[in-house]
Amino acid sequence: MALKLGYLIPTRENIMSGDHGVDGLLARAKMVEQLGFASLWVGDSLFARPRHDPITMLAALGAVTSQIQIGSAVLLPALRNPVVLAQQLATIDQIAGGRLIVGAGIAGDTPRIREEFEAASVPFDKRVGRLIEGFSLCRALWKGEPVTWAGRWNVNEVTLAPLPAQPGGPPIWLAAGVPAGIRRCAQHYEGWMPIGPDVQGFQTGLSQLQEAADEFGRPLPTASIYLTVCVAENEQRAEAQIDEYLTEYYGIPPRVMRSI
Repeated sequence: MALKLGYLIPTRENIMSGDHGVDGLLARAKMVEQLGFASLWVGDSLFARPRHDPITMLAALGAVTSQIQIGSAVLLPALRNPVVLAQQLATIDQIAGGRLIVGAGIAGDTPRIREEFEAASVPFDKRVGRLIEGFSLCRALWKGEPVTWAGRWNVNEVTLAPLPAQPGGPPIWLAAGVPAGIRRCAQHYEGWMPIGPDVQGFQTGLSQLQEAADEFGRPLPTASIYLTVCVAENEQRAEAQIDEYLTEYYGIPPRVMRSI
């Protein structure tokens, strides 16, 4: 299978530089499509890493492009009501003509992210269960049939509209690096999106993914990697620049990010 390259729209970096506008971001999206990239991505955060809202940005990206796939890298579905999210993602998929990929994760355990969950009135320690149940409810709603659901969320004989352009809904790619998350990905989702593994880590994870997919009798999910790349005059300069960037971007020491 040929290697495909995607590009993360710098919603976070623009905010960091004091630019809260969107014209430059949308112009960049058009340019990336013209350059032949396979996909465009946007991140997600409220105030731990302030940036433009990913749902709104994905709708805009779907409207200003025509061929390139668009996706979230990565969405935090636990922060959102899945009934509302199902309608939002279905609408985006219609705007994009079936080009949406939903990259999702549970969020790292840092003080600022815990504050983010608290501000959204979402229990941080329940985020794995909220992700799994929330996407299960989304998928039930994406079938276009009446849904009755009793759980964290309760609905009674409701039918969603519009339906996604992709039958059954957009593919869901899980950001997972630990064995339990990789098994969860193989059991439930269509893609795997680990964040920043080295070659050995990716190969190990891919083997675990294949083993779990075989166990559950499912096809191997699409494998991808979320990488932050720095190009500089030499390796030492690149290392220094990436450490500076990681500190500013995530607000935590780079050694912590490198250990995740």
